[in-house]
Amino acid sequence: MSQNEQQYLDLAQKILNEGSLKGDRTGTGTHSLFGTQMRFDLAEGFPLLTTKKVFFGLIKSELLWFLRGDNNIRFLLEHNNHIWDEWAFKKWVESDKYTGPDMTDFGLRSQTDENFAKLYKEQKDIFVNNILHDNDFKEEFGYIGNVYGKLWRNWETNSLTAGEETVDQVARLIDQIKETPNSRRLILTAWNAETTPQAPLPSCHVLSQFYVADGKLSLQMYQRSGDFFLGVPFNIASYSLLLHMVAAQTGYEVGEFIHTIGDTHIYNNHVDQINEQLSRPMHPLPKLWLNPEVKSLFDYTMDDIKILDYNSEPAIKAPVAV
Repeated sequence: MSQNEQQYLDLAQKILNEGSLKGDRTGTGTHSLFGTQMRFDLAEGFPLLTTKKVFFGLIKSELLWFLRGDNNIRFLLEHNNHIWDEWAFKKWVESDKYTGPDMTDFGLRSQTDENFAKLYKEQKDIFVNNILHDNDFKEEFGYIGNVYGKLWRNWETNSLTAGEETVDQVARLIDQIKETPNSRRLILTAWNAETTPQAPLPSCHVLSQFYVADGKLSLQMYQRSGDFFLGVPFNIASYSLLLHMVAAQTGYEVGEFIHTIGDTHIYNNHVDQINEQLSRPMHPLPKLWLNPEVKSLFDYTMDDIKILDYNSEPAIKAPVAV
């Protein structure tokens, strides 16, 4: 039995049993606990959940997108990754440029109205095609604001920063881990109090701290809001992958990924799905392979990152709350 996966399942059950019933921004409603934590010992295996299939290709393409400093979804769509579509799509359908059928509350309506779901898919296909093939459209509607990669690699500074217009937090972090491994300031942040709240989806995983001890590199991430069924399994794998990649480029073994979450919630329309997942058997955790020939964190490609021996139960579909 995987202790790494079991703690995820135990916390899911605790949210269902003890969580407060709360309204939320999307109008869906949640079971919610505040202030939770899971600790993943990466020596046990790579924490990609096995009680449902988690699509690792989406995880690594999103992380590579972050590490590029990108905040336009074209790169994701080029890798068949649609994780961020809804927020950019919302910006388009609420603009003066949109002339199609009414898409108000498309996230909820597409789950309950079969006729509307067909209209939504038609408009979504148009949107994706335009992002991929129309540079002007991509520039106007493909960006999702100052979150993640943009803040990680191109944090905009003010005039008090000597001569720099942006700060590359990730490059600075790599240098700090190499030069001052005992520092308590090995920080990566994705929350800008001025610009982030105006993003279509303000950053959920907002702060990471790296820690070196006994020849191992560990990482704790604080997440202000965690969609426990859909989002958190991706977050666990994504930050575990980031930890492996940073460790490989700084000469350390991997230690723990510690996942601390503020509002830890299961959406009301995910309860059946999480119960199905809780009824399933676990499988041994897979292994991660990183190309040892890559000499910079910023040079990894999709082919340089592979998951090995991944056996899982089938995927479980659930709607995204927008």
